[in-house]
Amino acid sequence: MTEVKASAKSLRVSANKVRRVLALVRGKNASEALMILKYTPNKPARYAEKVLKSAVANAEHNHGLDMDKLIVKTATADQGSYMKRFRPVSMGRAHAFRHHTCHITMVVCEK
Repeated sequence: MTEVKASAKSLRVSANKVRRVLALVRGKNASEALMILKYTPNKPARYAEKVLKSAVANAEHNHGLDMDKLIVKTATADQGSYMKRFRPVSMGRAHAFRHHTCHITMVVCEK
């Protein structure tokens, strides 16, 4: 069984938000998963859709697999690095906050 992988790194969205979207498509057919992600109305779904399209394209071009037979074997979102920023507050002070990033990895294989 041939497994094909695609990933996106350092995306500007938290891993928890992406994991909720990836739970919708894990174990589904690739074409069905693309339709689910297309009509899911949030930012992490756009990122996940791009990664899934990339994995399907890798499978078709590099390994000669048929899209109709592909399923989403694994879909994971791991925490990436933080972007540390500061926000000015009253009395000349500054509060630190962190922008979260994540890495999305999808693996597709034939049934």
